[in-house]
This record gives sequence, structure tokens and C-alpha cells, in this order.
Amino acid sequence: MAKVIVWNLVTLDGFFEGEKKWDLDFHNRAWGPELEKLSSEFGESAGLLVFGRVTYEGMKAYWTTAEGEAEVKNYMNALPKLVASRTITASDWNNTEVTADIVGEITQRKQALDKTIYIFGSADLVNSLLKAGLVDEVMLAIVPVQLGKGTPFFKDGARRDFDLIEAKTLSNGAILTRYAPAAA
Repeated sequence: MAKVIVWNLVTLDGFFEGEKKWDLDFHNRAWGPELEKLSSEFGESAGLLVFGRVTYEGMKAYWTTAEGEAEVKNYMNALPKLVASRTITASDWNNTEVTADIVGEITQRKQALDKTIYIFGSADLVNSLLKAGLVDEVMLAIVPVQLGKGTPFFKDGARRDFDLIEAKTLSNGAILTRYAPAAA
């Protein structure tokens, strides 16, 4: 059975992007050898990458044209991908499927796969999967930046408890955290 792991970088004030879509400049403050190594590990352990539509569009635009970052580019383009969307029905990105029933698809794929299902970005998608009880782990790099404005990662304002699995300080001052949603 596969685990569903959410991965994102967030600011100290809880934003995963700035005021505009894809305003991710704060990522540079956390990026370094440790997150490069983690990115490579994702490629080795992933059985499926999952995106919401907006994140999918940005990822597809970037990874199909990226210069450099060969190892990550190769796995991003080769791995199976699933997009949650009610507005698009197909994709021309290699090895990508689209579904309007993401809860049903993730439920089925957790049972069918033995490698990790990673969700990158996609705050609305993460919110719906947390509500459905399908997330096994939330992995966040907490970047030592306060944006003041932006898009919050946790969407619905509902209380959710999490249990700490691990916390590790990176050499650049960011903190890599891993949490499991607490049992209800």
C-alpha cells in the first residue's frame, strides 16, 4: 500500500506563494544541497506525482522546457502523473492522466501502488485530501521569511492536529518538518 505524502515550502507566516500565482522567490532562501538531495530522493521513491490543475500547469511549463537540473527534470517528465481538475480532461505531458474524482483515484491508487504518492504544491487539492483522510504525511520546508501577504497553504481554517515525525534544521536556516495527521 502506498503512502500519500504532501511536499511544499512555506513561509513563517504560512504562505506557499506570494500575492501572485507562482511568486516563489522565497524558495531561493531554502534551496541548497539538502533540498537538492531530497528532490533526487523523491524521484527514486515516487510511484505517482499528483497536482492540482494550477500547479500542474506551472510544473508542466517549467519541467518540459527546463535547462539543467537533468536528474530532477528526467524524473518529473518520466514518472506517472495525476492531475485533479474539473476544467481540463486530458494532458499532453508525458505519462499524465487527468481526473475529476481525485478522492476516488487516490483511494484506489493507495491500494494499488507500493511506491510513494507525492503531492507537490496544490493547496486546494491537499485540503480536500486531508478532509478525506487520505494524507499520510505532510512534509514542509519552513523558510525563514515573512511575506505578509500571499496564498496560505492550509485553506479551510479548520483545526487539524498533527504529530511530529521529524524536524531537521538545514544549513541555510530553513527547517524540514514531517508530520502525520493525528488520528481523529
